[in-house]
Amino acid sequence: MAPDPTDRDRTRYAWRVLSVVSMASIAFALGTSSLNVALPDVVRAFDASAAAASWMLLSFMLANTVLMVVFGRLADMFGRRSMYLWGLATYTAASLALGFAPDEWWIVGLRVVQAAGGAMLLANSAALLTDAFPRHLLGRGMGVYIASFSVAQVVGPTLGGFLSHRFGWQWVFWFSVPLGLVCLVWGIVALRRAPPTTGERGLDLPGNLLVLVSLGGLLIGLSQVSDHGWTAPVVLIGIALFVVLLPVFVVVERRSANPVVDMGLFTDRVFSLGLTASFLSTSSRMAVVLLVALFYQAAHGEDPITAGLRVLPMSAAMMVFSASSGLLHRWLDARRVAVLGNAVSTAGLLLLTASISATGGYATVCVALVLLGVGSGLFVPANTTALLDELPANRVGIVNAMRLMVINTAIVVTTALALTSVTAALPAALRPAVFAGTLADVAPAAVEQLVLGYRVTLAGMAVVSALSILAVLGARRSARTGRNAPVAVGAPEPVASSTGR
Repeated sequence: MAPDPTDRDRTRYAWRVLSVVSMASIAFALGTSSLNVALPDVVRAFDASAAAASWMLLSFMLANTVLMVVFGRLADMFGRRSMYLWGLATYTAASLALGFAPDEWWIVGLRVVQAAGGAMLLANSAALLTDAFPRHLLGRGMGVYIASFSVAQVVGPTLGGFLSHRFGWQWVFWFSVPLGLVCLVWGIVALRRAPPTTGERGLDLPGNLLVLVSLGGLLIGLSQVSDHGWTAPVVLIGIALFVVLLPVFVVVERRSANPVVDMGLFTDRVFSLGLTASFLSTSSRMAVVLLVALFYQAAHGEDPITAGLRVLPMSAAMMVFSASSGLLHRWLDARRVAVLGNAVSTAGLLLLTASISATGGYATVCVALVLLGVGSGLFVPANTTALLDELPANRVGIVNAMRLMVINTAIVVTTALALTSVTAALPAALRPAVFAGTLADVAPAAVEQLVLGYRVTLAGMAVVSALSILAVLGARRSARTGRNAPVAVGAPEPVASSTGR
């Protein structure tokens, strides 16, 4: 039987949408990852303080995380195309302005603007794909989209170091401007205008303020753990704000006519377990690149470029398997692929725990990193597909934004805990030498203590990864027995049949 022309048109449109969001995701992720390496050049250019240097990175992370749910909600109300294009324009304009910043605190402020544009992009990318792709192709499209971030992870650090060294720190920001402009023009041409929305309208201002203060406090507190320890006032106050305001937020959201976070979603076991799996999986693996690169500098005395090359196999494997994971969806449903991915990641973490040492070779560590990359490449697009595939159209944006907010929070949590854990066995006086990459030079005898800290930390991350497997299995069982929450209220059509937004 000949293919339906409507299906062919929808498929062609879906791949156009994928080209837009993948290009924009590469531009966004390159701009973010390249600054991590080029930061010393920016700091030297302004003779910036340590506080300003920290906030150049922290301001972006905080603003991007807390604004995610706001823009996810706005996109569900007013249309994802407009919000996405405004995000591209904002991010590109901020990147251009950053190169002209007169001092370090202008850098910090403009990074907040850049993060707002990034939040508009990220809150809508997966939602645009979910709307556009036929259900049987969604896993493949999501895999290519996730792979675009892996491309940036592979290229970004090297690109940032090259641009800042060869052309000046300004080009760490300026290089994304022409790419952003191309993406903006292509997005205007390729993305279809959405019909007027008939869903809920109105913003939950108290809820948004509580998200900003509570989650912002938690992220600020956790981000300072590695520098100041768990007993520092900024850490205790930040965590206390989150603990005190979280139940207040729940009460406010239950009473709100237009909640920023629909608490009813959490009564659905499929959704809540899928989100839990995202948090646990991210927590178990996202600090690995940082930890391994730091280990080879601190324990083996390697330079940053060599240590960075050590972790490239993980990003490269994730890129390849993210792009190709959609092929598995022909034979396995998304949650089975997610379980397989987490199982492979857990095996990689266990192998890394056993092979990390002060004197051992790199071959086994490399195999472990490849396994982690394969597992991540399988899990992330599959779990994203499983979370978004069957949601109603007026919930995709906010659910995707909540997913990204959870992932960002997990990254901060795992980074703070991992950096504290790996140095816990060392005397306090030697811990700065780990972060400076000089431990093997100043205290060779202490390297074995660092190895012990790494093994304990990595073993704990393997346990968390195993718990993520259980969460996905629980979501799969709940999905088979029927969803138990009214996630489709107000929107009888599933997203899989929508091509508009």
